[in-house]
Amino acid sequence: MEIKIEELEEIIGYKFKDKSLLELALTHSSYSNDRKKGKMYNNERLEFLGDAVLELTSSEVLFHEYKEKPEGELTRLRASLVCEPTLADCARAIHLGEYLLLSHGEDRTGGRDRDSVISDAFEALIGAVYLDGGYSSSKTFIKKYVLNDIENKHLFFDSKTILQELLQKDYKERVEYVLTREYGPDHDKHFAVDAVFRHRVIGSGEGTTKKRAEQQAAYEAILKIRK
Repeated sequence: MEIKIEELEEIIGYKFKDKSLLELALTHSSYSNDRKKGKMYNNERLEFLGDAVLELTSSEVLFHEYKEKPEGELTRLRASLVCEPTLADCARAIHLGEYLLLSHGEDRTGGRDRDSVISDAFEALIGAVYLDGGYSSSKTFIKKYVLNDIENKHLFFDSKTILQELLQKDYKERVEYVLTREYGPDHDKHFAVDAVFRHRVIGSGEGTTKKRAEQQAAYEAILKIRK
């Protein structure tokens, strides 16, 4: 498979001086294993580096932007931004899965849209930008694609807790999450869930895991309540 390097560079708004760094960031271990390229020719080391750069950058930005928040709240807020589901959504926003180098088996079983695969590749991409352009370039990239909607991402990540707290101001009952549908092949399951409170559906959601579907249902309920 030929990677459309220039096309991806156009999407992310960054031109690599060393194109091989970008190619490595997009190379999944299954691809290098298939082609006997060796254990080191994949994006895992770049992911390791990108994870550290992401944690430092998000910590710095949150420290300066939320001067009133104590350490515990900053830690929870950062966790909501650097977790696998959030980074997978960031990867989808730039269509990163379309550019990954995967083995035929990994591709066939849905790896191109699997949270774990694309979130790792997204961190590897951060690592590649850092090596190619330095901290300033990687910080610009992270602020543009990860730290661009902090409040909303945190609301989604912590939606079940926030919803329960909102309702417990007036009621003692707990929200129940009811699985209403499960569909798709084993390697690409999707789940539909209703958030039910006092025998009434207050939100619905879908996701590739039950947890994601529950988060989406809770998030939808919070938006309705706030209106």
